[in-house]
Amino acid sequence: MEQHASVASLVIVIMVAFLTPILLHRFKLNFIPVVIAEIIMGLVIGKSGFNLVQQDMWLETLSTLGFIFLMFLSGVEIDFTAFSGGKKKRELLPSGKEEPNRLKLAIIIFIGIFFVSLGLSYLFVMFGLIDNAFLMTLIISTISLGVVVPTLKEAHITKSAIGQIILLVAVIADLVTMILLAVFVSLYGEGHGNMWLLLILFGVGLLLYFLAKRLKNNPFIRSLSTGTVQIGTRAVFTLIILLVAVSETVGAENILGAFLAGVLVSLLAPNQEMVHKLDSFGYGFLIPIFFVMVGVELDLGSLLSDKKMLLLIPLLVLAFLISKIIPVYLLRYWYDTKTTIASAFLLTSTLSLVIAAAKIAERIEIITPQMSGTLILVAVITCIITPIIFKKLFPRESAKEKKLKITFLGANQLTMPVSRELQSSLYEPVLYHTKQDKSDRSIADSLFDIHEIDDYDLDTLEEKEIFESDILVISTGDEEVNATLAVTAKEYGVGRVIVRVESPDLHESLREQDIEVYSVFLSTKALLRALIESPSVMNILTNQETSLYEIRMLNSQFEGMTLRKFPFTGDVIFVRIFRGKDSIVPHGDTELHMNDRLIVTGTKEYVDELKRELEFCEYC
Repeated sequence: MEQHASVASLVIVIMVAFLTPILLHRFKLNFIPVVIAEIIMGLVIGKSGFNLVQQDMWLETLSTLGFIFLMFLSGVEIDFTAFSGGKKKRELLPSGKEEPNRLKLAIIIFIGIFFVSLGLSYLFVMFGLIDNAFLMTLIISTISLGVVVPTLKEAHITKSAIGQIILLVAVIADLVTMILLAVFVSLYGEGHGNMWLLLILFGVGLLLYFLAKRLKNNPFIRSLSTGTVQIGTRAVFTLIILLVAVSETVGAENILGAFLAGVLVSLLAPNQEMVHKLDSFGYGFLIPIFFVMVGVELDLGSLLSDKKMLLLIPLLVLAFLISKIIPVYLLRYWYDTKTTIASAFLLTSTLSLVIAAAKIAERIEIITPQMSGTLILVAVITCIITPIIFKKLFPRESAKEKKLKITFLGANQLTMPVSRELQSSLYEPVLYHTKQDKSDRSIADSLFDIHEIDDYDLDTLEEKEIFESDILVISTGDEEVNATLAVTAKEYGVGRVIVRVESPDLHESLREQDIEVYSVFLSTKALLRALIESPSVMNILTNQETSLYEIRMLNSQFEGMTLRKFPFTGDVIFVRIFRGKDSIVPHGDTELHMNDRLIVTGTKEYVDELKRELEFCEYC
């Protein structure tokens, strides 16, 4: 009978996790993050609702694994290329002031958030609302990357100065509060006083990082990355389990090991296909179980019957907001009031680390289950209201005035005509080449605007702001130089890097690093075969008026919208939609979904306009 109850509870939780995003979409509740909806659904089926689910070994194990994987993906989510922003030339803001140093300002703001949180925590202790000021400081000062990142992308400001400052503050908060949570456990947990043992964990992590970096591009390892072997995915899961085991061995929490594993994977710059696989597994299976179980275990009846907890809810929401508004108001020197207050509201959102801190503190008996539930409830409330307020307050920027900067390194028979053909309201192509002979220059300069540089050294490229491009095309005469520059550009955070190399070995190693590769030999061979087999198709591809274009659907505003209701009225026809491995012939009732690859044809002016509408947020 117990086994039957166990399976029944697991089935209910899995079904709820499956149905939640469908219901959100059906009732057009897209403003609620899916993870919050999962917690709310857990409330309905758990102790606060119909009490349909009983905690057991199956659910406890899967929920714990979900929590571990959530912390791992939180580490992967940290983009360390954001910390190199200080190298870039500062832009002039609408206020007329030069933008601040993004990293320095983000550090100052977080320090302010931490000390304001510390002051507020002592007030809570003084009035007898909580006993531990250290724990409360962590909870008030933490920020949810999982809410901040998608909200910035949706607002199309991820790459703007203000977007980068907000992102950096959230990244710093995520890193620092996670480390401080480990310190908190070392001080107050069962094995307190052994904080120095954490150095063993970080030492093992460092050793594994250098080992992985050495093996990453090994030809033998790369040969095992496909088919049924998938050595890269196996390596990631081995890393997680190993660091979780080391973390528990030294007396730290298992989530610290998982978070450290995520940070190491992020530092190793995995390709996007690998990240997508990990996201799919985590957010498609384990993590929803964890969030549903968080809701199942929350007892709202108990919380709302306790006057102290009832008073604590609005006070905590207010403390979260005050701790962000006061330090973030420093932005007012450079930005308008609406932008500043909207940024503070977005940084108020918090979730994963609050749940982590609350559950850990409850387990080591620093706080009661009621207090733990209250903290989680407040985190849920902030994640619902703060992104909505941010969207209402943040001034809308005109995306149509922006252009994608495409930089070509190397002037030749391919790059020169392509750079000229790309001149439009969407693209801003710039062509660079080392100093040429006078005879060559007189011909080229009469037709193309070529910017001369002395060499392709790093200092020269930094001086010319090459790495600030949205798309960088590298096509010099030396493929080794091309490959080196491509890897460097990725390290500097260039969104898309397209490089010309002829060597098959270089092809594979560069693609592993999410670099797009082309070669003259392969392109010519494909062109010749297409001319023989499909001459009409080649005419479509090469004719300016009837060309086929690929557009990625990256604007969540159109998520789930049917083509019949799609508001774009330009001269564009949808030819095909690629969704994952599926190829869809579009019709009026076909829905658009995030990351769809749309094959369209039409007048280039209208195609550019559609591309800007659907795809521009990737580069904003």
